[in-house]
Amino acid sequence: MQKLLGYSLLAIVGIFAWRILTGLFGMLMGLVFSLLWLAFIGFIIYLVIRLFSPSTADKIQEMVSGKRPA
Repeated sequence: MQKLLGYSLLAIVGIFAWRILTGLFGMLMGLVFSLLWLAFIGFIIYLVIRLFSPSTADKIQEMVSGKRPA
């Protein structure tokens, strides 16, 4: 009887740990895909600015890359 109780407790702890790990992994994946989506939107905005105002896009690129003197 004690072996059965020990295995059942081990299974409950394992299921609980698995749910925590998969939940954290899901949150991490959600965060990564959110950041990728925001980067994609920023890239599209940059391309539109590059299309309509190349000089402004050059200023943005210099500011982001850090080549512009302070």
